[in-house]
Amino acid sequence: MIQKIARLILTSHYKSVEKFVADPIGTQQQVLSYLLKHGRNTLYGAEYKFDTIKNEDDFRTKVPVIAYENLRPYLDKIIVEKKQNVLWDTPVKWFAMSSGTTEDKSKYIPVTKESLYNLNYRAGYQMLGSYAVHYPDTAFILGKSLVLGGSQQVNHIGDGIYTGDISAILMKNLPGFAKRRRTPENIALLSDWEEKLQKLADYAINTDIRSLVGVPSWMLVLLKKIVEDTGKSIPEIWKNIEVFFHGGVGFLPFQEQYEKLIPSDRMRYWETYNASEGFFGVQFSPESKDMLLLLNNEVYYEFLPVEEWDKENPEAIPLSAVEIGKQYAIVISTSGGLWRYKIGDTIEFTSTAPYLFKITGRTKQFINAFGEELIVDNADRAIDEACRRTGAKITEYTAAPVYFCDNNSGAHEWLIEFETAPTNIDEFTAILDESLKKYNSDYEAKRSYNLSLSMPIVHVMEKNVFYDWMKSREKMGGQNKVPKLSNDRKYVENILTFVASKQ
Repeated sequence: MIQKIARLILTSHYKSVEKFVADPIGTQQQVLSYLLKHGRNTLYGAEYKFDTIKNEDDFRTKVPVIAYENLRPYLDKIIVEKKQNVLWDTPVKWFAMSSGTTEDKSKYIPVTKESLYNLNYRAGYQMLGSYAVHYPDTAFILGKSLVLGGSQQVNHIGDGIYTGDISAILMKNLPGFAKRRRTPENIALLSDWEEKLQKLADYAINTDIRSLVGVPSWMLVLLKKIVEDTGKSIPEIWKNIEVFFHGGVGFLPFQEQYEKLIPSDRMRYWETYNASEGFFGVQFSPESKDMLLLLNNEVYYEFLPVEEWDKENPEAIPLSAVEIGKQYAIVISTSGGLWRYKIGDTIEFTSTAPYLFKITGRTKQFINAFGEELIVDNADRAIDEACRRTGAKITEYTAAPVYFCDNNSGAHEWLIEFETAPTNIDEFTAILDESLKKYNSDYEAKRSYNLSLSMPIVHVMEKNVFYDWMKSREKMGGQNKVPKLSNDRKYVENILTFVASKQ
């Protein structure tokens, strides 16, 4: 009976999903009207004459597409000058710290009461609802959820202003009933990663954990520790383990390791798309990892086609104009006070009825040194195929171009850390190359006759290299991620120098 009631509560949140799926464009127009109503009362709204904006076309014409550099002066007015109604017409007391993958210093993303509850929490409920609708036997809510997030701290850049990973801000503000179902706050919000890892392991071993929430790469570290500490498999420790709600990085490169760690036919994996700026998508069905764009959570979406990415004044298109199979960078306006803001993620729509998509990478994570236009989605799929065909399992990877001299062609240099290394690295490299050709026609063309690109160069890294490198940069857990691809050699050289310094 309790299980049935719990499922009814979860599935009730799916009704709002059904509503916007039935009228996606109308829903987005309503969201824009709501946002502009609040924006008119702000400094930003006055500057860009929000009171004269009547429709989507006016919005695109009068308000510029911006990046973080353009946003920062307005954040300073809130943090330093203590001004109100700068970006949104209710107070901003929280800032989500986004370290990102290609930035050395944190970005500060404003979080309002509206964006906290009507964007992030509502999306979280929709995630649970979408999962429960497809699995009538679900019982994860009857146990505890093991959440691996970031840390929270008082920020010294402004009195009474708090910062932290978005996961920590969400956890700090959860209602009491939700907190009781999750990892204890005093453990989850520890700033010391090693201490958090040990205490989470100690707590989880003796708890009825039924669901996992976090980034696949960091959750893997925790699960391996738990297995190592107990000498038992995960299903032996948690007999009712059911689902991992994961996001932050692509799951495909880690899937085999999870299946090995959790050898259970009952275990399920549910994709999500949440970032410091908001919670934007959830897996739509068990048959595919494609995610549904969440359209009624106070986010108005626009999209930049590839040819607009590097323009000083790019032209974005509305949801109604997107096409299946094309690459877009996401532009958002939210109740957190972000207006036509480029978040840096790239997606590809796989359906427009409903609007389903997959994340393909970031605008700053690609390799196009020779015209190959390699994106993270290509790399993840090629790595996965090479692993499956050689029996290998990877922990992490990164890649960058190599510029050969004396008229020789270039190449891609891959640093790969294996959980289970292939018996023949040359075979692995050949399959990686073959798979990259299959998934990327531009790469295939540049590899023809080795004219522009030679065979990939693969370096097998020692165990824990990426973990130790991230630790040396004080970027452990939470929103921190190893950059998969880079169009320059900054990260590859940094890692190779770090490895050399340890020898």
